[in-house]
Amino acid sequence: MKTIRTGVIGVGYLGRFHAHKYAAMEGVELVGVADPDDKRAQLVAGECTCRAFADAAGLLQHGVDAVSVVAPTSLHYDIGTYCLQAGIDVLMEKPITVTLAEADGLLNLAQAHGCILQVGHLERFNPAVLTMEPLLTHPLFIEAHRLAVFKDRGTDVDVVLDLMIHDIDLILAMVNAPLETIHTVGAPVITGLTDIANARLIFTNGCTANVTASRISMDNSRRLRIFQPGHYISLDFAKKEVMTVQMQQLENGTIPQPDIHRHRVQDQDALELEIRDFVTAVRTRNPPRVPGQAGRQALALALQIVEQINLHRGRVEESLHQSARGVAPFPASS
Repeated sequence: MKTIRTGVIGVGYLGRFHAHKYAAMEGVELVGVADPDDKRAQLVAGECTCRAFADAAGLLQHGVDAVSVVAPTSLHYDIGTYCLQAGIDVLMEKPITVTLAEADGLLNLAQAHGCILQVGHLERFNPAVLTMEPLLTHPLFIEAHRLAVFKDRGTDVDVVLDLMIHDIDLILAMVNAPLETIHTVGAPVITGLTDIANARLIFTNGCTANVTASRISMDNSRRLRIFQPGHYISLDFAKKEVMTVQMQQLENGTIPQPDIHRHRVQDQDALELEIRDFVTAVRTRNPPRVPGQAGRQALALALQIVEQINLHRGRVEESLHQSARGVAPFPASS
């Protein structure tokens, strides 16, 4: 079996975990890590017994087959372009890029150079999601809540591109139908970008998804409920729990007891599964579980949601300005 030579570009909080997974994986050599923060690069390189580089150019000069790009989103396009033009396979952290034009550019480069381009939508590899997938029949209504305590990390983008995009990707994969309408609301609370958002997505096959994301909550919570004919599936991402609740029709005005079944979820590491999937794609040249096109689709919907929220936000800000000028939000009754 050929040894896959890998590298990690960007070894902040998440990139460090990528480096550790590669370093521990059989059939894989972690050549090095790259980060403009030399102290951080040296620290992670020491932990993983590999070389440290200041940038992607230094890493690629030492011969790698594949890299994880775990840099800020604003750098994804430039770093991805550099790597793909060099014929290097790329696992790009989500979101794939800032704009759709950039995403299309990376997709075209990957195709032109015969490269694997995978996007790091980690929840696709959550063992609870893998357990839930065979239970899907015909989703009628989906409810997703992704709430997080505020952290400085990830604030270069708003909550839609930081957190909600996980559920957007999952829902698009589950429903597999064109989107018909979108209704959104959201607001900035403690940053200059949207910190809490809700989107109601209606698909052409009749399925509706209600998606809420917040990064200013008191507690962390990541839950998903999928209502299907006769039952619903409840999934807890953090606890890795899946249960189905079988609902019976009313009989003579009485409410029957629901039949609850808790499904066994394997204790697996989602990031390790994601990186193994990437390495397998690199080795076999088969498509990964989350190809670049899936990342592009999730970004497209996320940007639609962001655009609608920004329009709504403009109206909210105008209302706040009116309040500051002493203009009553409601006319006085006569």
